[in-house]
Amino acid sequence: MNDDHRECPRCAFGTITQLAASPVPGVWDVLQCSRCLYTWRTIEPARRTRRDTYPEAFKLTEADIENAIEVPAIPPLSSRS
Repeated sequence: MNDDHRECPRCAFGTITQLAASPVPGVWDVLQCSRCLYTWRTIEPARRTRRDTYPEAFKLTEADIENAIEVPAIPPLSSRS
């Protein structure tokens, strides 16, 4: 994992998991934050991959995450007639 991606761009958490790697080794990785679940590819622009350039309006704090409302469940698919 590239050293530039050791902290979540969205919530600044330091535990990042590699979910996938490109079929061509070393081209890109898919990373996910273990706290807020933000997911990104390492080849995305800096505004999506680096905390210092991530948009302020979308940054989260630990308190934001703890106080977030529950994400609603996805309803079952309706049957087609």
